Amino acid sequence: MTQQHGTVAVIGNPTSDKGRGAKIDAQVIELLERAGEVHGFGVIDLTGTSFDDSLNRARTEADRYDHLVVVGGDGMIALGANAVGNSGKPLGIVAIGSGNDFARGLRLPIDRVEVAVEGIVGAIVRGSHIDVDMGHVVSMPGGRAVEPSTGAEIDAVEHSEAPIDRYYAGMLSCGLDASINDRANHSRLPSGTLRYLSAVLVELTRLKSYGYHVRVTPVDGEVEEMDIVTPLLTVANSRHIGGGIQVSPYSLFADGQLDLIWINHMPNLPECAQAVSKAYGDRLLGCRIFSWRRIREIEITRASEGADPPVLMADGEYVGHLPVKVTACDRALRVLVPPAVAAAEARRTDRDVEAMLRRDGRDPFTGAFTRD
Repeated sequence: MTQQHGTVAVIGNPTSDKGRGAKIDAQVIELLERAGEVHGFGVIDLTGTSFDDSLNRARTEADRYDHLVVVGGDGMIALGANAVGNSGKPLGIVAIGSGNDFARGLRLPIDRVEVAVEGIVGAIVRGSHIDVDMGHVVSMPGGRAVEPSTGAEIDAVEHSEAPIDRYYAGMLSCGLDASINDRANHSRLPSGTLRYLSAVLVELTRLKSYGYHVRVTPVDGEVEEMDIVTPLLTVANSRHIGGGIQVSPYSLFADGQLDLIWINHMPNLPECAQAVSKAYGDRLLGCRIFSWRRIREIEITRASEGADPPVLMADGEYVGHLPVKVTACDRALRVLVPPAVAAAEARRTDRDVEAMLRRDGRDPFTGAFTRD
């Protein structure tokens, strides 16, 4: 049979969900192989023994495949983004993790394996995809990476720290949001949404003000530097985090920009309650405790005041320690989506975001509130 649609590589997470991941990985491969017999593409399994092993296999064996499909949650999105980002090879997503926030933002099927695979096959056959932005995190002098899946420290090699060089599709979490993600990762609750909601409620009782010094390159205007002492600092490309919380409702996937979001003062109990009540809609940034800026690049170092920030996280995986530099990468990741999804994403434009900003009373350039 002629493979007119090339070869599809699959990477799963067989150790996830107490071994359930291995069964789903096998199901996905079987479904793709059946579809490949009909539509003319081959299937190979590149799943490794760890995040780094799978990522290395995807990179070193890139000449063996034309499309990469990842099976799992946001952590697998991180793997896929770092494997095929900037290459033009399309990424297919079977979202079955605890958060699934990147897939949620793209309106892809969640926890529906057969529907997700059907959509991927249709996208391959029709050549349907969208190109989305990514964030690129690199360490500055003194910054160091950690083990992506566990957050464990990496032994220094030849007296030098392990450098950070990571892409992400969703969000870089630097404060409270990273602590929530870490707590949810260790939760035994069965539902992803319950894990994150429970983690939010616990971490809100343990708020700390972390100290950051940021050097921001905005979309328009001059470079700015400031100290931010805050419980939360996020550099977002997508809208959702934590199983559906819309931390960054103004984000667009393909605008060449990132969204910097932080809490501008230590919130009191009513302010926390208001934020929690709005977390699962698109009105969270209407709360006065949040500041917001559109940016193209940011350097984040340690401020002289405030507590030491936690380990940074991105797309559900651990990244490392400050200081870091984060850059927006315009349309650097190609994602396989059904035509209907591509059309829906194309309809979400700057006009929609501008309407949300007017509703929330924010200036689109400075991010400041325009009315009391």
